[in-house]
Amino acid sequence: MQMIGLIGGMSFESSAVYYRLVNEAVRARLGGLSSAEVILHSVNFEEIVALQKAGLWDAAADRLARAAEGLERAGAGCVLICTNTMHLVAEPVASRISVPLINIIDETATVLAERDAKRPLLLATRYTMEHGFYAERMRRHGIEVMVPDADGRTATHDIIFSELCAGEVRPQSREKLITIIEKAKAEGADSVILGCTEICLILDPDNLPLPGFDSTTIHADAAVEFALAGLASPLAA
Repeated sequence: MQMIGLIGGMSFESSAVYYRLVNEAVRARLGGLSSAEVILHSVNFEEIVALQKAGLWDAAADRLARAAEGLERAGAGCVLICTNTMHLVAEPVASRISVPLINIIDETATVLAERDAKRPLLLATRYTMEHGFYAERMRRHGIEVMVPDADGRTATHDIIFSELCAGEVRPQSREKLITIIEKAKAEGADSVILGCTEICLILDPDNLPLPGFDSTTIHADAAVEFALAGLASPLAA
């Protein structure tokens, strides 16, 4: 089993979900009390948010790259940035390490393509919905993402940062997100991407007006596939 390196803390609420999902997947594959070989570098999210707000993306990239370098030195065979938003700097981070950086956008696109979903609604932070990096990378896979209108983007961003990242899950916010999805469905969306790693805390991808794709689960599963590649599962024997 290869060691999985996680850059987390952005927020720690979703990082905890990553840790659980990775270990559950390994146990399901290998059986018994099997768990994953994981090393986590959890950053101070307040510092990262300050860089985001100031538009200091080069500084943010350097901060995450140094974390990635540390994970590689500690023995990680792959690295994950445990947040969609900070994939804005995924390429400069990947350039600083020699092990694979498993990209959440590529992995989500692969699953969408397998399900023939070509026009998904993207629910995410304002940075992810508006900066273009996410849509551009999805387009490489033949997928054209939709985003909510200005009011919907503001509402979604605020729910993520003001509530979910602080561990608050409010029923009225769930209803607001469902309304945004219903509007997108009426406008031609064929699916919805939970494109912020905290959104799985408030929305069940299997209980939405459109087929849902949880990027957190997809990313964690991809890490486990990498870590266990070549291993025979005792459950399959």
